[in-house]
Amino acid sequence: MCLNYKLRSLLLAKGEYYKSAMHILKLCDRQTSFSLLVTISLTTLLVPPSLAQTPPIPSPSNAPLELDLLTKPKDYVITANTINPAQLTVPSLWWAQQNSEKKLLDNWIAYPASGKEPARVDLIVNQQIWSLLEYVERYDFVNRLGSAARNFGYNVRVFNYQKEPLATYTCNFSISPALCSIQTTIKNKIGLQHSL
Repeated sequence: MCLNYKLRSLLLAKGEYYKSAMHILKLCDRQTSFSLLVTISLTTLLVPPSLAQTPPIPSPSNAPLELDLLTKPKDYVITANTINPAQLTVPSLWWAQQNSEKKLLDNWIAYPASGKEPARVDLIVNQQIWSLLEYVERYDFVNRLGSAARNFGYNVRVFNYQKEPLATYTCNFSISPALCSIQTTIKNKIGLQHSL
């Protein structure tokens, strides 16, 4: 027998992976068995499993919501009321608003990318309807509109008219496909907020 009792129990404790190693070790002489065992043990104990390096997703913009741009838009922003007669206005969220979010999504302000920040869309929702939605329904709303905005290279923030942040959909556009994250803020029954 090539291995002593303690080494055999160590190999058996490591599971199925070592069963084939045990079979090989039984066929070997004592010196070869020991060096093979040491090699296997050191390899599994000292070499950590390869972890995929996930590029970080940037934090959502902390720029304030500028509701006055809804009534007095500047030429660089796009709102739900902006119409470009020559071409499709980007980002195009009208389809989402007209199809399923007509009562929930009131308006939006789209900011082009600047030297400081990536492009973003601030969605303004009807607070009464938002508060009636379950967490999963809110997540679905943010995910659908975030995906639509992502296709145009925009991150998304969701607000109510009181300028309270409700959710974000933020992407790392430097990789393909873009890696994105959704964060939501939930108010409990006594009105305290926390992020998920």
